[in-house]
Amino acid sequence: MRVYGRLHPVPRLVCWYGDPGCSYRYSGLSHDPLPWTAPLEGLREQLAQRLGWSFNSLLLNRYRSGADRMGWHADDEPELAADHQIASLSLGVMRTLRFRPRPAAVRGVPSLASGHPPLALDLADGDLLLMEPPTQAHWQHALPARLRQGGERFNLTFRRIET
Repeated sequence: MRVYGRLHPVPRLVCWYGDPGCSYRYSGLSHDPLPWTAPLEGLREQLAQRLGWSFNSLLLNRYRSGADRMGWHADDEPELAADHQIASLSLGVMRTLRFRPRPAAVRGVPSLASGHPPLALDLADGDLLLMEPPTQAHWQHALPARLRQGGERFNLTFRRIET
């Protein structure tokens, strides 16, 4: 993946699922969607029924150990619907997701989170984090490495791609 113009190995395993035409590009990586599997389609339908939100794509991250991580970022790529929610389901060992205010305005919107202290959420097996707009416009999030923490974690982030 490309970070600040330099290529680095992806520090976790990723897989992209979605409806036809829901391609996704971030950090110099392009992902064409794999077709929905029956279990993933079932989860998508359950979320839509419970939340009243529709999703057409899913980023599945596999953190093999505490060494796997995700750096600071916001899910604000142009193809992501900025006015749509993201549902993030955690499976496996608990990890701490950190949030910090965005350092600058995005798409002309000043950061309302400026001056707010960073946040940390411990996400355990089965936890569902719902990020509604304008979360991505005002906050960045990261999953730092935890070298002493063993066990795997899967994170399924259901999203909406503008097609």
